[in-house]
Amino acid sequence: MFKTGLLDKVLYRVKRMIPKPVFNFFAPTYHAGLAYAGALFYGFPSRSMKVIGVTGTKGKSTTVFLITKILEAAYPRKVAAIGSLGFKIKDKEWPNTLKMTMPGRMKLQKFLKEAKDSGCEYVVMEVTSEGIAQKRHLGISFDCAVFTNLHKEHIESHGSFENYYAAKRKLFELTTNIHVINAEDPHANLFGDFSAKRKIFYGLTKGEMVARDVKLRENGMEFDVYGTKFNTYLAGEFNVFNCLAALSVGAMYGIDLPTMKPVIENIKMIPGRMEFVQKEPFTVVVDYAHTPQSLELVYETLRSQMFRLRRGFGGQANAKNQKLVCVLGAAGGGRDKWKRPEFGRIAAEYCDEIILTNEDPYDENPEAILEEIASGFSSSSKFKVQSSKLLKILDRREAIVTALTDAREGDTVIITGKGSETSMALAGGKKIPWSDAQIARELLQKTS
Repeated sequence: MFKTGLLDKVLYRVKRMIPKPVFNFFAPTYHAGLAYAGALFYGFPSRSMKVIGVTGTKGKSTTVFLITKILEAAYPRKVAAIGSLGFKIKDKEWPNTLKMTMPGRMKLQKFLKEAKDSGCEYVVMEVTSEGIAQKRHLGISFDCAVFTNLHKEHIESHGSFENYYAAKRKLFELTTNIHVINAEDPHANLFGDFSAKRKIFYGLTKGEMVARDVKLRENGMEFDVYGTKFNTYLAGEFNVFNCLAALSVGAMYGIDLPTMKPVIENIKMIPGRMEFVQKEPFTVVVDYAHTPQSLELVYETLRSQMFRLRRGFGGQANAKNQKLVCVLGAAGGGRDKWKRPEFGRIAAEYCDEIILTNEDPYDENPEAILEEIASGFSSSSKFKVQSSKLLKILDRREAIVTALTDAREGDTVIITGKGSETSMALAGGKKIPWSDAQIARELLQKTS
């Protein structure tokens, strides 16, 4: 587990002493210098391992998880992983409590050094646009770069969509050995045009790693890749893409499809990513869904499953009045405010009951955040949620309690925004321990 050391404290105090305009001017040099200083201090550990960087707007965490499992099956006790789902060095795992997917430069290099000293040969890591903008990737030798997809995100921090994807492209500029690219994404050319010794594209209709006969099952998805049929517990077409990305990486490292098949099929769930906390008598799902596209895909998938269940596709009740109940909020701190009305519009399009609540308000007014989400309801062409079916409950625990208490047989309750995160960020830099899935399980146990 990462601890705040003397160097962290010194750097923090130095930054506080420098006027913000002055620091911002020298920030690129400061960040780059610190990154290389960290790599030098720890002996450039990534040069002794194969580092696989996964970037994109959505699917990074799931893809990193899947790649890690595939590599572990082929190369036991030789894999490390780092990202929003947590940190892993061989059999040792611990949660990510940093409130950032990519740790700071010194912490990151220290992790790589520990992975190297533990005998790891592979490191799988999420590479974020903000991490690249702050030069955290410098001093790391990437062997493979993976592109999942690209959507509008982090516009406030980057200044424009162009700056956002330009940051992500830097991973492919630095990685010259293997490139793995989603061929279906409209922006694939932004990442596919870089030179590499080996490239592989994946998708549902084009590419070298193509999934055929994709079907929604009662407990997940089914698809075929070159005659090898996969039955995964991971629901949604978007998870088929995540699986294809992981299978492509495995193929690039000499692992065949029959070997990877049981690995994919044995994964019951990804923490906080379409995580089914309960399936009967009503369904409870926790998902990260922090972009409009992610939220819509989650709602679409759950709606599709409810429709099939109504028609007798499974063991749940065939109730005609099944409801999709959503619990959602939006992050504060000035982050991507444009998304908030979009969240409201999408929730109104798909959900029968809506409970708006806190997510990570930071220093923003929580009630104002909920009002911005609610402002999107009127733009929905299918706005069907009656005022009696719309609640604003700032206390997130109370919001979850209300959703689970009111749920009936056959309903689906979907809690989005935090996924597997282990804390909630409040005003004044305060963080409190938090887990949507754990809270839901505790409440369900009390009522069972």
